[in-house]
Formats: sequence, structure tokens, C-alpha cells
Amino acid sequence: MNCIIIDDDESCRTVLEQMIVQTDPLKHIGSYENGIGAVSALKNSDTHLIFLDVEMPEMNGIDMLAQLEIKPLVILTTSHKEYALDAYEHDVVDYLVKPVTLPRFLKAVSKAERRFESSFMGSLSNDRNYFFVRKDTVINKIPIADVLWVEAMGDYVTINAKGKKVIIHSTLRAMENKLPKEKFIRVHRSYIVQMENIKTIEGNTIFIEDNYIPLGTVYKDSFLKRLGFLG
Repeated sequence: MNCIIIDDDESCRTVLEQMIVQTDPLKHIGSYENGIGAVSALKNSDTHLIFLDVEMPEMNGIDMLAQLEIKPLVILTTSHKEYALDAYEHDVVDYLVKPVTLPRFLKAVSKAERRFESSFMGSLSNDRNYFFVRKDTVINKIPIADVLWVEAMGDYVTINAKGKKVIIHSTLRAMENKLPKEKFIRVHRSYIVQMENIKTIEGNTIFIEDNYIPLGTVYKDSFLKRLGFLG
């Protein structure tokens, strides 16, 4: 998981950076001394996890969370236990009290890893006509028949359904492995479509409702065979 640290205390940032280096699931991609600089960076990076200090000048950690449209997983770090209630209200993964110890750090990371892997809620059986995905604090129920296409966005995917669009932490490969193979097909390195919702196909373009989906050259032959294309 790609992670960043946001803390105005340089010594605390250094301690967390050293712990991250020792922890295989984590990749440190940046450290920031305030939330203002981090908000801008988060818009341009694939961040899965934030180690976020609560008490910071200008913008505290809780206020920063409120500004994020897409919220990565969050582990709060603070010197004061009274912020625990805020942690639960914002659905953060865990709450670390400074000074942070390595065993407690590893326990929090383990929780984050489980949460990251469960963004898509379980495999789908052939007799189930819906699935659940988690977005921030909300678990969304999505009927399979309503899914139009799934699009890759780095380490996120967008599930485009009728009347709903949900962005979750996942990969297109993970989605491809879990969606019913008799209904969905990969048509591009960045797109999976539901075959029943295809309107027309023109050249290397698939039309679903009023949307244009590219058909990748390496996927075209297998796609046309799946459709039962005869000519």
C-alpha cells in the first residue's frame, strides 16, 4: 500500500518513516508537515493510507479529512487519547497514541491491509444478483444488472452503474476475478463491460447507453467470439 505521513513534528515523521521501511505491505511515497500541502499532493498521487497527526497548526487532521473527496485509509496519530471519539466518527482504521511503538504500529497496519483488501465485499456466486462495495463509511449495494462498465484509475476503480458511480480502492484485475465471467468481459486494459448493456459496436468503440468505451486491439477477437459474432 502506498502511504504518506502528515505530521508537523519532524521527529515523529522520522520515526514513522523508519517503521514503514521495516513493514513489507507499505511503500512510503511522501511526508508532509501540514495538511494544506498534503491535500494538494493527494489529488495527484495514488495514496492508499495516511498516517495523520491530529494536532497541527492552520489545519488539524480532522479538518483535513473533511476536505477530501476521495478518502484513503487513515491511521490517526496523536499525543492525546481524547481524540479517540473523532477517530471512530470518521471511520479511521486505527488510532495510535505517541510515542508510537513498532508492535502497535504493525497491528494498525494489519487492520489497514484487511480493510484495503475488503473494499470489494466478497466473491460473487452465480445465483446472487447483487454485490456490495465499501466507499468511505458507506457500504453500497449494487445490482449486477445495473453495472454498465468498470474503469481503472490507477489503484482505484470506478464502478459505473445506472444512476450511480462508486470509486473504490481496488484493481481492475481484482474486479475481473470477482465479477461473474458469464456476464462481464475485459475489453481494454482499463475497462470491463457488462455484455448485456452493450448497445452497439463500431470499429474499436463500444457504445453503452450514451457512453463510448474503447475496444483494445488485443481484446477484440476474444470479445467478438464471446458475443457470438458471425461475420
